[in-house]
Amino acid sequence: MRLSSRPALRPSPLWLAVLATPLFIGQAMAAPEVYLHVDGKPVAEALTLDKGTVTLTHRLDKGSHQIRISDAGNSCGTSFGPTEARPLPFGTAQPMDKCSKGTDFNLRVMLAGDYEFTFNPDTPSLKVLRATKKSEFKRQPPEEPCISWDGGPVTTSLKGVWPDGTRLRDAYSGQEAVVKGGKITLTPSKESGGLLLLEPVKAAKPAPFSWDQASVYFLLTDRFHNGDPANDHSFGRQKDGQDEVATWHGGDFKGLTEKLDYIKQLGINAIWITPMVEQVHGFIGGGEQGNFPFYAYHGYWALDFTKIDPNYGDEESLKTLVDEAHKRGMRIILDVVMNHAGYATLADLQDLGLTDLTQNTGKLPSRWNEWRPSGGLNWHGYNQFIDYQSSHWDKWWGPDWVRAGLPGYPQPGTDDVTGSVAGLPDFLTESTRSVGLPPLLAAKKDTRAKALPNATVTDYLIAWHTDWVRRFGIDGFRADTVKHLEPAVWARLKQAGTDALKEWKAANPGKALDDLPFYMVGEVWDHGVAKDFWYQHGFDSLINFDYQREFALPQAQCMAGAEPTYASYASRINQDPEFNVLSYISSHDTKLFFGDYQDVALQRRVANSFMLLPGGIQIYYGDESGRGLAKDGGVFDQSVRSDMNWQELASGEKAELVKHWQRLGQFRAAHPAIAAGSHKKISDVPYGFVREKGEDKVVVVFAGRQK
Repeated sequence: MRLSSRPALRPSPLWLAVLATPLFIGQAMAAPEVYLHVDGKPVAEALTLDKGTVTLTHRLDKGSHQIRISDAGNSCGTSFGPTEARPLPFGTAQPMDKCSKGTDFNLRVMLAGDYEFTFNPDTPSLKVLRATKKSEFKRQPPEEPCISWDGGPVTTSLKGVWPDGTRLRDAYSGQEAVVKGGKITLTPSKESGGLLLLEPVKAAKPAPFSWDQASVYFLLTDRFHNGDPANDHSFGRQKDGQDEVATWHGGDFKGLTEKLDYIKQLGINAIWITPMVEQVHGFIGGGEQGNFPFYAYHGYWALDFTKIDPNYGDEESLKTLVDEAHKRGMRIILDVVMNHAGYATLADLQDLGLTDLTQNTGKLPSRWNEWRPSGGLNWHGYNQFIDYQSSHWDKWWGPDWVRAGLPGYPQPGTDDVTGSVAGLPDFLTESTRSVGLPPLLAAKKDTRAKALPNATVTDYLIAWHTDWVRRFGIDGFRADTVKHLEPAVWARLKQAGTDALKEWKAANPGKALDDLPFYMVGEVWDHGVAKDFWYQHGFDSLINFDYQREFALPQAQCMAGAEPTYASYASRINQDPEFNVLSYISSHDTKLFFGDYQDVALQRRVANSFMLLPGGIQIYYGDESGRGLAKDGGVFDQSVRSDMNWQELASGEKAELVKHWQRLGQFRAAHPAIAAGSHKKISDVPYGFVREKGEDKVVVVFAGRQK
């Protein structure tokens, strides 16, 4: 363990009885000292057992860890662990045995980071949660060797790139200079991190937009900006009054529309919004221990695919959002879910009149979304009011529509296509049977869903999703859980989306940005930069998991180390007009780049290497502003879905960080060569390269890490 990650101890004064042993009867005894042990090694400062409950923080890597608290000799009486080896859940204090010599708790960590351990020697018990407060010692990223820069002028050879006499501008600082003797000399702005972004003063004719140069801003609508507080509690949705880990926070279309100029200033040309359709009305229990109410604020638990969830807004506010984005030259990519619907919640059963599926409802408040656990129950306790053995579940989605572990329904399979993702009802997209509307929608008074003749489940899902394109001019889809559906389904969705967008453009010639076809990017979990069969089934691009996992951090530490990635991506992606990827450094399912180190300087450096990457890029809201982690309640991905940190952007280092990302984003937006051009290294020290596409040509110089 590095010294920088030693925990900060915060004891609270509680009394602990002195151990009564013959040796110490009649005399004062020093309190025993114990340590937090991780994987058999002490990792914390000594804890004295007369100080009561203490909370300490320790860094844990992803994986399984053995946890105990004991003295150096693992002595009986001061060796705290489980009576028998068992998991240590998040968020719930676990009883401990004082004489546990050979057994440890097993803690499974899904996301590397700092974790808080709360130890109460009186009980005794141990509780663990992901830490969200800053540790006393700041964690440091690993060292990466790099070329160095003294902060002075930098001379770069441009022989064969531009002729002598060419006047160039550094797009970052605005400085200009003329090529002389095949070279140019300029001093990088200190704020740039040693970068020169060289472009001809006489700019080339602007190139038309292409999806090959996509710069996508991805946001969770609910967590971005609240433009209309009046819609914050649709369907009686409640706050929990605690950490609000997975309640609705209020972000909506009006709020997003208010921030379009902010997004545009980042050089963005497309906005990816999470699914907007009507979600399940209520909550489930969050985490294994039911620590919090978990609502569908994220958009992936659909109830009615034909309606906008009122927490996000209405059709008019969607129309305004799309139109205003288009006026600014930005496309809208809608996240779509074809694989599954949402869980059955108490509020849905009440609102849809499906009371035959409930029990013991006399113990519920009049508005079922207002139920709170009591009497030793946690948030999973809502399940006691749902009769999962009822013979009336055919009134819900129905066995012709989904697989579910319910009476009369087909059971989920064990492969990617027929399995159930996170226990969610899995659509029978492979079925060739003609079906009517699912019963819950057939009875739902405000749905737009209509029965379709001779239609399969897949026919309905495609019709519902592409109706948004046909009516509002949605420019593309981000497809969720791609590998969990048959490839042919995606090909059909792409064709239907293409037809729908063509119809919208024909009906709205004054609003159409161009005549480009419908765009579709897919989430194939763990996919990298590889052109495989998915590209033959409707996808223009796939999300690239490799960049975040392997390259983002070392290349942020030293941009010169990005050369193999730049060369490889430009060669593999930009020489094939039917291949692209969408690379990222942060996402709603994996991690926040800023979350690991909370280092603004590092966040500036990662912008340098990431924003100059060939191929498409996806900025996750707050990458540009150093948005921090939220409390996760023991569910690791909730920490990366914090509210946008607008309050930090009025001034200071976070405001300057945004300006840095803006300069790089605008440079990328002005030059298609960066994303879609050829790449050639022109020097090692300083590290420099040229990108070129058609008439567009730029040179980027990295002077090195400043001494």
